[in-house]
Amino acid sequence: MRRLEDRVAIITGGASGIGKATLERFVSEGAKVVVADFDITSALKVASDFGALAIETDVADPASVDAMVGQVIDRFGRIDIAFNNAGISPPDDDSILDTSIDAYQRVQDVNLKSVFLCCKAVLPHMLAAKKGSIINTASFVATLGAATSQISYTASKGGVLAMTRELGVQFARSGVRVNAISPGPINTPLLQELFAKDPERAQRRLVHIPMGRFGEASEVAAAVAFLASDDASFMTASNFLVDGGLTGAYVTPL
Repeated sequence: MRRLEDRVAIITGGASGIGKATLERFVSEGAKVVVADFDITSALKVASDFGALAIETDVADPASVDAMVGQVIDRFGRIDIAFNNAGISPPDDDSILDTSIDAYQRVQDVNLKSVFLCCKAVLPHMLAAKKGSIINTASFVATLGAATSQISYTASKGGVLAMTRELGVQFARSGVRVNAISPGPINTPLLQELFAKDPERAQRRLVHIPMGRFGEASEVAAAVAFLASDDASFMTASNFLVDGGLTGAYVTPL
């Protein structure tokens, strides 16, 4: 199945985790993919592995984002899909009582401001073409309070979800669709690092998932590919939860 044949896609944070899994899925479905990542060494490696293009990008910097989008337009002439996936969840983002202003702002810049900047940069090109799909990475914590506090991350993902809904409604008649993907806890290097540092904290996440396991990055990538494709042609301003039933559960089964 090659639903994305010859479409041009940008993936921010595409060098690892969900972004890398989505890169692999997009390529398998025929897309021409650009990996926009701050870690250019890793981006170059994964891009080479999958025949993609890597561009060093600081998603929190307007000039860097505009330059990246400009390079994509110069190279391919269009942008059909934008997966705004870059994000961080650093250990100093904790309870509101312990998180510093600087730590709070750093997460907001990478997780929320970046989505604003990336959407702002690609939308004129999509609107001119009268077509396009934007997928923004939110989180289950945009819908449900987290069992382990990470105040700025949670606030940023709530902002991503709200922004996505507004953009989806605003451009609904333009041919451009804007949706959010909200993963539950996913088995990525970020979660594995949490397990290694604080197994008890990680276990508090697992116990709430009705399926009894963490998700895999490939499972989120499959959902992103659906939203990017024409199979989701009547979906915009939506929140696509891929969370193993977490947000639907009052209690988990034994």
